[in-house]
Amino acid sequence: MLNQVVLIGRLTRDPELRYTPGNGVPVATFTLAVDRPFTNQQGEREADFIKIVTWRKLAENCANYLNKGSLAAVTGRLQIRSYDDSQGVRRKASEVVADDVRFLDRGRSSDEKPNEFDSPNVDDIDISGDDVPF
Repeated sequence: MLNQVVLIGRLTRDPELRYTPGNGVPVATFTLAVDRPFTNQQGEREADFIKIVTWRKLAENCANYLNKGSLAAVTGRLQIRSYDDSQGVRRKASEVVADDVRFLDRGRSSDEKPNEFDSPNVDDIDISGDDVPF
């Protein structure tokens, strides 16, 4: 059996970091807006809004380094769970439990200096057509 999800999108708001009661395990949730690969009849792109759940150190990192509008790549598994709401009605929720989240934005303010691990700006690289292998 295989249950693997790979998504790239932007956060709709800042991640929400909480801790489980009792043992205090960090859990962060956020919603990722992922564009659909086609346009609707009016020629507009639509998006899906997918709830993401992260645990432990990954949850803390997401809460510290992601914010509304951040571009992120998420890999994980799809989980469907049931619960009873406050009126006692049975509900279902779907979410992606993330195994890995990659922060795709540079995430640094303009006054910070780049460090040795930063990748160069793509616009600064000169690539001729002869250098491309395809």
